[in-house]
Amino acid sequence: MPKAADSLDTHLLRVLCTLVVERSVSRTAIKLNQSQPAISNALKRLREIFKDPLFALDKGRLIPTERALELHGTARTILGDIDKLFAEPKSFDPAQSEVSFRIGTPDFLSVVFLSGVVERMRRETPHARLIIHPLGPGFDYQRALADGELDVVIGNWPTPPDSLHLTTLIEDEVVCVVGRNHPLARKGMSAEQYLRAAHIVPTPYSVVHRGVVDTHLASLNLSRNATVVLPYFSMALYLLPGTDLVFTTSRHFARHFAKFLPLAILPPPFEFPRMRFYQLWHERTHLVESHRWLRNLLCDVGRRVLSEEA
Repeated sequence: MPKAADSLDTHLLRVLCTLVVERSVSRTAIKLNQSQPAISNALKRLREIFKDPLFALDKGRLIPTERALELHGTARTILGDIDKLFAEPKSFDPAQSEVSFRIGTPDFLSVVFLSGVVERMRRETPHARLIIHPLGPGFDYQRALADGELDVVIGNWPTPPDSLHLTTLIEDEVVCVVGRNHPLARKGMSAEQYLRAAHIVPTPYSVVHRGVVDTHLASLNLSRNATVVLPYFSMALYLLPGTDLVFTTSRHFARHFAKFLPLAILPPPFEFPRMRFYQLWHERTHLVESHRWLRNLLCDVGRRVLSEEA
């Protein structure tokens, strides 16, 4: 880059654009709240930088040269782009926005919760898109949040990463679900019966995080009999009727399916910690208005799910 270009700044570009429009040093000085000598000095610097007279004096008016007119178009574009950099961000209008929200979640995201999210979004932001991205052992959700591939991740593992922001969506107790005709459906199960039973267990969705149930059992040096391992969390409830299988999950999730499937919900024989579902997001979107709106919506729906189940 030539040395002369190093001395060019936005002030000089504004002087050039104003001179082209006003055709007068005095009027340009008034418009830019500068003194006439300051504008004259700026014009001198512009002539030196671009090696062109830029303006000729004709009957008291400044007539721009062809070079000045050519520079004027480019300078206006540059100044417009610079002004955009420092402009206040546009306020988020849910009713008009066409934003796409991307949520990463394992398959455990309950139908009750997701239907509440979709209902609110269709009512409040009808032009937006919602994209649900599945999580699995081979997917680095922390990198996806950092790179903007995901806006929010919903999880329930006991130890979420400290590097991300977090708010709780749903905190629910753990229950056991069996088919209505299961031998233990009426009398419940002991710890020994629970450990001997055939369990439906979801496929781990992260190589570094274990679920609440297995983490707690491991802390007691115990493990359950994983007889059926499923990559689809919601499918588990459909496999219980007519079998001796046991599925351990959150109460609100179990209650939803028990409304239309022949299921029985039992208290677990262990004091499992409450199952906490939360949203995670990266610092890069922490102050973005549209993302804050989405996170508030998710929290509202989580509270509604629990209040309706109470």
